[in-house]
Amino acid sequence: MPMAEATMLLPANIRGYTDFYASISHAKNVGSMFRPDQPLLPNYEWVPVGYHGRSSSIQANGSPIRRPKGQCKPLGATAPEFGPSRELDYELELGAFVSLGNALGEPIPLAQASDHLFGVILLNDWSARDIQQWEYQPLGPFLAKNFATTISPWVVTMEALAPFRGPALARPPGAPAPLPYLADPSDQASGGLDITVEAWLQTGKMRERGQLPCPLSSGSFQTMYWTLAQLLTHHASNGCNLQPGDLLGSGTISGETKASRGCLLELTSRGTAPLILPDGEQRRFLEDGDEVILRGYCERPGARRIGLGECRGLVIPARP
Repeated sequence: MPMAEATMLLPANIRGYTDFYASISHAKNVGSMFRPDQPLLPNYEWVPVGYHGRSSSIQANGSPIRRPKGQCKPLGATAPEFGPSRELDYELELGAFVSLGNALGEPIPLAQASDHLFGVILLNDWSARDIQQWEYQPLGPFLAKNFATTISPWVVTMEALAPFRGPALARPPGAPAPLPYLADPSDQASGGLDITVEAWLQTGKMRERGQLPCPLSSGSFQTMYWTLAQLLTHHASNGCNLQPGDLLGSGTISGETKASRGCLLELTSRGTAPLILPDGEQRRFLEDGDEVILRGYCERPGARRIGLGECRGLVIPARP
């Protein structure tokens, strides 16, 4: 059947969804905007930080994304207000599907974590930054993120990714070593994944003129502070029972350079330095009619190039 005649569905019955914060560059970039004197919180180098997302609002590739409404407090306002988000953002991520689960109360040792990972997909963790800033204290993300998450339809198995495995990110001098339950020589030697990920944007005006999407950023999953195996092991370390089809999000994949920052919050410095697109349009955050396209691939000499497909989402206006 031609792809144009097919309707792509979710590749799994996703019962549980957890999103992590595994890029130290992303954590530093975002933290410096809100806490210039202490970009990294004290726990970051010790514990894989995450939150439980909403599995029911995970969308298949190509599904429209309706601008969410919510409560936020504009700068200088004396009281919050309710209305459409003015600071809608994307987040360039990978997702990993759980294959074999674990019984309630039984942790998953890091040395066995690879047996519990099935494969990866592209993931866009849509975020309403103005709603998030108002609501996240003290319990973290809620309505700013649970309205939609888009994933690509093709799952690339961990076996297929074997040629692109390599060492995990080396900790910088002075950084603490992982606690014993998050340390394993095999994971350090081959827990890294050489996956290139990209974000592209096509505005409504570009689409009307027949212009192709323009690139926003390009990064590498090799820069992640925590490996997928560490994320899974930490998730189950308290006895939480993961189940087949559960989805683990990596968190925004960002690097040290501006061109590798995986969201508009970072690319525009919280909206203070708008992006100038090739046609002259500006973007601080996403506008109605914008379509975000995430792409990913693996390649190296001597191995067959593997593509991860696309993860698309078109922003449509908030409901009246």
